[in-house]
Amino acid sequence: MVEIPSAPDAHCSTLEVARQLGMAVRSVQLMVDRGELEAWKTPGGHRRISRVSVEQWLAQRRGVIGVRRAVQAVAPAQATEARAAARAANLPVAAPVTRVPDEGCVLVIEDSKHFQNLVSLLLREYFPQLEVKLAGDGIAGLAMAGQLQPRVLIVDILLPGIDGATLIMSLRSQPQFAASRLIVITSIDEADLAPYRFALEGVTVVHKSRLVTELPLRLRKLLGAAHTASR
Repeated sequence: MVEIPSAPDAHCSTLEVARQLGMAVRSVQLMVDRGELEAWKTPGGHRRISRVSVEQWLAQRRGVIGVRRAVQAVAPAQATEARAAARAANLPVAAPVTRVPDEGCVLVIEDSKHFQNLVSLLLREYFPQLEVKLAGDGIAGLAMAGQLQPRVLIVDILLPGIDGATLIMSLRSQPQFAASRLIVITSIDEADLAPYRFALEGVTVVHKSRLVTELPLRLRKLLGAAHTASR
């Protein structure tokens, strides 16, 4: 439980944060549930959000936008400069991935626009030949997975509609997804993942705080393994 700051200007209401970020109140509530914003409840049951955590989220968001613009502005031969822009934005980057064995589709099932943008940015920079599709909840993600039969699914473990664990188990039960590779992304601490272990056995898990450094490397490894197995 987070200790409530004594200074009244150290926290703000969910509505205030929603207005500041230009989001719906429900979106802010989900950000709190995912651990992206630090919050607590007053004795009267009202949610209060740490102003510092909002400022940190905004700073990270500005960094991601800066990296995206840098990546879009340069040619592939200038990828080193794009990675330098990422470091300048305090976003460490993984080693460049120049090519994967063949093209395919990656389906990202994630309800946070922030993390949708971050994952899309990483995939465009390191795996430009992979087509990226986005789903904002578990129900839409399951339907799109059936239509697309993606080469890779990147799934948040906490989703509206159908939670990530249920979605994973549903996909695993269907033969048409046997060749699909799966990566789970989460903001849940390792110690709190126990209730989801039944769905995560043998699945690559990347914490959201380490997406920039780990996701490209983990995806490269999965794609390489799939290529070797198909030969």
